[in-house]
Amino acid sequence: MDLNNILSRLETDNEEEIEKLLQQYNRENSHTFSFDQKEESLRSKLCQSILTVLGRQVQPCCQRACLETLRILSRDKRVLGPVATKEGMLVLAGLAQLHGGEEGGDNQNGLKEDTLTEEEERVVVEALKCLCNVVFNSVAAQQVGADVQLARGLCARLHTTRAGRHEVGLFSLRLLFLLSALRPDVRGGLRRELHAVRLLTEVLERTLDVHWVGPYEAAPPDPQALPIPAEDNERAMEALKALFNLTLSDAGDEDGDHQLRLISAIMRHLLMLKTQTEEKTEEAHSHAVNLLSNLPVSCLDVLIDVPVQGGVEEYSGKNMEAVQVLLDFMEKRIDKQGSNYKEGLTPVLSLLTEGSRHHREIRRYIKAQVLPPLKDVKIRPEIGTTIRNKLVRLMTHVDMGVKQSAAEFLFVLCKESVDNLLKYTGYGNAAGLLVARGLLAGGRGETQYSDDEDSDTEEYKSAKPFINPITGHVEEPMPNPIEEMTEEQKEYEAQKLVNMFDKLSRQNLIRPMGVRKDGTLAPLDETLCQAAEDSTGSDSD
Repeated sequence: MDLNNILSRLETDNEEEIEKLLQQYNRENSHTFSFDQKEESLRSKLCQSILTVLGRQVQPCCQRACLETLRILSRDKRVLGPVATKEGMLVLAGLAQLHGGEEGGDNQNGLKEDTLTEEEERVVVEALKCLCNVVFNSVAAQQVGADVQLARGLCARLHTTRAGRHEVGLFSLRLLFLLSALRPDVRGGLRRELHAVRLLTEVLERTLDVHWVGPYEAAPPDPQALPIPAEDNERAMEALKALFNLTLSDAGDEDGDHQLRLISAIMRHLLMLKTQTEEKTEEAHSHAVNLLSNLPVSCLDVLIDVPVQGGVEEYSGKNMEAVQVLLDFMEKRIDKQGSNYKEGLTPVLSLLTEGSRHHREIRRYIKAQVLPPLKDVKIRPEIGTTIRNKLVRLMTHVDMGVKQSAAEFLFVLCKESVDNLLKYTGYGNAAGLLVARGLLAGGRGETQYSDDEDSDTEEYKSAKPFINPITGHVEEPMPNPIEEMTEEQKEYEAQKLVNMFDKLSRQNLIRPMGVRKDGTLAPLDETLCQAAEDSTGSDSD
């Protein structure tokens, strides 16, 4: 459609004609996401004209058509100047029935919610969608949103929104997520003044139908129960994203330990629930992992301490169902072909690492699943389909963050014992971690662990003398390449090798390194000098 024609008709046509005109534009552009730069100024004028129409007392059906057009236009961040003003944002906030800092705003939100007609509800939803687009695409709109206290209106809305108003709740949560993600000042206000952590926790309780049977223990879901309804799942995911933003920093200034342990218990409940599809279940577990990673590690005992449901005697009566779900989720992420390991895998690896480091029962359970006692040591540790094999392969991944996360996880499962780690991985796979930790000479990490020890199997004990410590497995006997050489030939080959290393070193293509007494790497010259000095010192009187 010709934009000049639309602009002229918006000034002269009546309400009904404007509605029909914009509905036609909306149908033609509903799937348009890239726009002609030559018409940029016209689209900007169209935004202003629509705001002018919305400023009049027009019927909800006309408001809805205007907002749909504005939502399409707001996909282009270059034309949002007229909307990203205080006047423009207040028009949208008014249509979304968000009253921000106005006196009595909370009550107004609650009263109008109960009296909305279906058409008025569609107007509220379209206005919220527009606000989401505008806030996401415009820094100026983010500032105005903070100034007019959109977050306050959203919190008031979430206190009163009924489950039947699905889209109103969904897009209110999405807008709250965007504001909390993009504006640190809004995030702080949400936590301290609006008590949004508690509010979003209550939203999750309602949405996920949580029933408490203990201080931090939700009733287990019925195995025969239907999956979470799709709409409830959508709202829960938006609430989890917003809650993630609000728990990024220390939560002690709002509700302290109690509120965070309550969130941990809800995350445990979520891990036990089924959703409509496997993909949605994985998404829910991913959000649960991200949120749990923000909480103090001391709160993770809530995942396993469920007295009413009971646990396993072997692990001090703790319930390991949630930990098993996290392990299964981790393995699925490892197996996912073409996935971004850094975003998809490292959060759950870090969560399980910290849980294992600080909670003995979690570490013992995970080690039994991931690093069971060794029996067959004829195959290299990185070859195979077990979870151990998959994690050892990740120890040499090209992404530094991924390989460090995998190595640290296995190291903690081995109670940060270098000897124990090498038993399961081989020196070659573990070298990166040992260099980073300064443990090339062996030893332990800094964390103190319990004294319980795993006994080696008879198969491992009998094979141990024949295991290659570099590869971590028993190798087939290899022919000795110098067996048939004379002493002169051996000396010649040795000198030839020395000369090659010397040449590469002089050209700075390699740098010979040695290991200091503290287990860290240093240039070979330095370590040799240090060794000589130590020898001289020990010989002196």
